[in-house]
Parts: sequence; C-alpha cells; structure tokens
Amino acid sequence: MSDTQPGRGRLTVEQLRAEVDAGRIDTVLVAFTDMQGRLQGKRTDARFFVDDVLSHHAEACNYLLAVDVDMTTVSGYAASSWEQGYGDFVTIPDLSTLRWIPWFEGTALVLCDLESTEGAGVGPSPRQILNRQLERLAERGWKAYVGTELEFVVYRDTYEQAWQQGYRDLHPANLYNVDYSLLGTGRVEPLLRAIRLGMSGAGLTVESAKGECNLGQHEVAFRYTDALATCDNHAIYKTGAKEIAAQQGMSLTFMAKPNQREGNSCHIHLSLRDSYGTPVQAGPDGVSGMSKIGEHFLAGQLATMRDMSLMFAPNINSYKRYAAGSFAPTAIRWGRDNRTCALRLVGQGSSLRVENRVPGGDVNPYLAVAAIIAGGLHGVEQELPLEPIYASNAYDDESAPRVPNTLRDAAQLWKSSDFAAAAFGADVVAHYANMARVEIEAFDAAVTDWEMIRGFERL
Repeated sequence: MSDTQPGRGRLTVEQLRAEVDAGRIDTVLVAFTDMQGRLQGKRTDARFFVDDVLSHHAEACNYLLAVDVDMTTVSGYAASSWEQGYGDFVTIPDLSTLRWIPWFEGTALVLCDLESTEGAGVGPSPRQILNRQLERLAERGWKAYVGTELEFVVYRDTYEQAWQQGYRDLHPANLYNVDYSLLGTGRVEPLLRAIRLGMSGAGLTVESAKGECNLGQHEVAFRYTDALATCDNHAIYKTGAKEIAAQQGMSLTFMAKPNQREGNSCHIHLSLRDSYGTPVQAGPDGVSGMSKIGEHFLAGQLATMRDMSLMFAPNINSYKRYAAGSFAPTAIRWGRDNRTCALRLVGQGSSLRVENRVPGGDVNPYLAVAAIIAGGLHGVEQELPLEPIYASNAYDDESAPRVPNTLRDAAQLWKSSDFAAAAFGADVVAHYANMARVEIEAFDAAVTDWEMIRGFERL
C-alpha cells in the first residue's frame, strides 16, 4: 500500500501550472538528499521552474556530495575535488514527488535524482544507492515497504540561542519522562500539531504523536509506504520539523545522543511483497510465522549488520547511543517482539515485518534501507540459515556479535568488507569510507568540553 493519494498534498505538473498561473504558488524548492541525509538545493521562482527547469533541469555544484557537515571542502573523494574543478551535476526532478510545502507560503517542492553533465548516474548519491537495491528486488518480482520511526528532542530555545550558548543549559520542552503521557505531549501540542498538519498538507500520512523517555523527547509516526517514498518523506519531514520548530521560536534535534539520557532512535520496519501484493516474508513453512525466504532474508541482515554499521550509524555521536538497558541495541540478535535485540520481528501474516533498531535519529534513511535490503538479499542468495530466536535479555548475551563501539571500528569493517563492495560497488564503499575518515580526523583534532573540565585545573 502507499500513502500517495492524489489531491492530498501532492501536485501534478498540470496542477502546479494552474497554481502558478493563479498566483498561489510562487516558489518551488528543487531538492535532493546529500550524504548526511539533509535536503540541499535551490529555491526557484515558480514561473521559471515550469517554463525552464521542467524541460532543461537545473544544476548544482558537485561538491555537495563531497563536503562535511560544515560544508567544508575535504580531500579524498574521487567523484569531486579541487583537481577536477568542482564542476556541476544535474538535478533531474522526480515529478512523482511534487507537493505543497504548507509551512511556507506559496511554496512547492520536488525531489531530484542526480546525473553528471554527461548524463551518467552519480553513484554515491543516496537516492541512487537505494534505487539500485530496489532494482535488485524488482528482478525477483518483489517490492519493499518501509516505515521509519524517528525521535527528536524539543527545546524552548531557538536554534540561534542554542548556538550562541554553545548548546549548554538548554531548556527541554518537558522536564520529566513523558513516554506515552498525554499530559506531557499536551505541553508542546501547538508544535506537534503544526508538524502533523504540515506533514499531512505535504502529502504524508500521519498516524500519531507520542512522548518518549528523554526530557522533551517526542515522536511523530507516519504510515508505511513503498521504500523510496518513505525515505523521501523522511527527508522532507526531518527538514520540515526543524523549520516548523524555528517558526515557533523553538528548536529540536535528531542527533543520536544529545545528552546522557536516552538517545534518539530511528527504528526501521521493512517487509516485502510480490507483484500480487502477497507477503514474501510471511508463511507457514518457517519459524515465528516466517517463510523460508523470510528466514533467509533475516539471516542475511544478521550476517551483514556489522559490515553495514556505517550505513546505520554514520557519525561519531551515533555510537554513544548504544548502551545496555537503553532500548538501543548492543547485541546482534533477533527476537519475537523483543526490544533488547538489534532485529525485532513484529506483526503476523500480512503485517509481519522486521524492525531494525540499530539506526539513530541521525541516520540517512536511503543508505540504511539500502543496507537492509542488500543484507537481506545476501541471505536469500546464499540461503543462509537463521539462528535460533533469542527470547531473553540480549544485553546479557556475552556470546553475541556486537554493534561496533565507535565510528572508527565501523568504518574499518565497511571498507574491508567484500560484501559491501559486491553489493554497492568499490566507488560507493570508497566514498563513504572517506566520509567516515573526514569525521574521525575532525573529531580527533577537536579539544572537547570533557577534556577541559577534567584537565584545565586538575592535571
């Protein structure tokens, strides 16, 4: 099933032209998702978009897939560099993503795929990486359906105030654990409602909002849909939620571990269906309601998870979320409705799916979903047997493979993985290994508050 419903937040080209002619849309955001999972692009005049961009596309500097989070040009990327002159790539609008952006007046958005100026694909583009894995599924007659559960922490400080305060002494929107608390979510309902209505107006199907464990932590949930649409929606939601919070004089963060309390997770649910809509992973011939294919697909995810950790946890901060008793997994095990495991099997029959609990709120959804699919297909192709279900507290399982402890460990696993090279190509492996190298070197060179507090006077 899909949440793409004509007339509800979505636009056809003909509708866009009519809205532009009527003066109701004057701006079109031409966007794509970068390595860090952020929307990048241009605000184009709507008339220029319909008259020129639709037929001739638009360009952007190709350094946008070769910079760090600070937009600093860095070395080591084969696809873009000073030596190559930092030329352009072409943004090709995917018109199926055209939609209203109701939290900005007179604004629409379209997401783009990337090509070189010679017409070739841009291999390291996250959307292209996911599309390659979806094509592998399609060769088998399968389609992936995905839902992402993305948590954030809300502060009553503006982004500018938070920056000026060095992100210290911020004021969380809730001062105690408001997990499932209607009273607690009521404290920030004006913001949560604005996010829900804004996303609904942009064509996403909102299910609910709920409080979480950390101070000021909340989650807005959306209905699952096909994998590419979910990742597109995820990127739009993440940017839009920040913009809506800023409009209300507040801020929110999706970083994996913003403080010493519970981190922000992004649990990813994935299921497969065939061309008739029949569930592929469900069936009577396996364990826990799975088919044999479902077992192999799950076994492949377990077998490749350590190699794929960089795709699930791409930042230094990502790894600080993994702690015993934190609802963030440390053991690579699977269980039936077991939140201590990295992979949690939930649902039954047509709703049977696997929840990957490893990613945090800082994940790039395209890369994470691509890694899940690639791992699952590896299990199917190799007919990997599924290990026994884990029915106890996986935090106590000292024999289990572990989620890597640091970005350094994850990067080493990624760049030395034969599986990653076979699934994604050597160019993609090298590109994202370099992204990790840049982050590690920047962190190693930084003098942190922790060092100052421990060492300024007492050492």
